[in-house]
Amino acid sequence: MRNRVSRSVVACVLFTCATVALAGEAGERFVQKLALPGQRTAVVAEGDLEARSIGSYSVRVYSTEGAQPGDDTTFFSSGLIRARDGVIEKILLADVDGSGRLSLVVVIRSAGTGGYLSADAFAIGNRSVVLRGSVSGLPANADPVSSLRSSMRQHKKE
Repeated sequence: MRNRVSRSVVACVLFTCATVALAGEAGERFVQKLALPGQRTAVVAEGDLEARSIGSYSVRVYSTEGAQPGDDTTFFSSGLIRARDGVIEKILLADVDGSGRLSLVVVIRSAGTGGYLSADAFAIGNRSVVLRGSVSGLPANADPVSSLRSSMRQHKKE
């Protein structure tokens, strides 16, 4: 009986240590909130327990209408998950099609040689998140918003 208890304690300690190590690694992941027009908040986050250099990311949108101050992620309204090849470098709001409407832009830098950039632009509706455009393989010093604009103009012509 004593051996079983000892084994159980050792197993729990080992499991707890492994969980703490994973949680520590997860702390390095990109997770950021961004206030959106129209009483909304976006949260963009790299996937939990994935490699930093490749995996997925989520875009989640919350309504702040009727929320208590500082409680801007209570009322989930929509979201999606997207593949990533690299680490999220930043998120921003930009007019990518010249319409005056702001899109949520997620900029990703590849982990390999060259540090190439990619960017995804999302339209955020009251109950929807829609991919509007995407560019990849951009030089490390490129302006991803400008590249998205050029790409979207090109698609309009076709």
